[in-house]
Amino acid sequence: MQFTDTKSSKAMTTSFYKDVEFSDKSVVITAILESEFGKEIRIAFQNGQMMKEHKTKFPITVMTLRGCIEFSVGGEIYELCEGDMIALEGNVMHELKATKESIVRLSLHKSDTVQRVENVLKI
Repeated sequence: MQFTDTKSSKAMTTSFYKDVEFSDKSVVITAILESEFGKEIRIAFQNGQMMKEHKTKFPITVMTLRGCIEFSVGGEIYELCEGDMIALEGNVMHELKATKESIVRLSLHKSDTVQRVENVLKI
């Protein structure tokens, strides 16, 4: 994890842009911050890379920090560009495809795991 404890035991800080890595081979998934109430994941896409259709039993929130992605859910495609967000309930099939180099923030429920997200790349 790439976070910094502050003087307050209740606060942590981090940067989604520090040490960003992209790969020609696959999407790069990095756990950025984990707290008692959730997890923040950075997903770095090269243009055209995707995370094939998948779901989680927990709710998620996805925000595009840089670039643009096509977020497919329920037969609809949502174009999410810088600053755009989408939230899903658990058990909803969805797929992500970068239409340009992109950095995406994935907010997970505290019971969800980074390993589950990484396993999506094996689908």
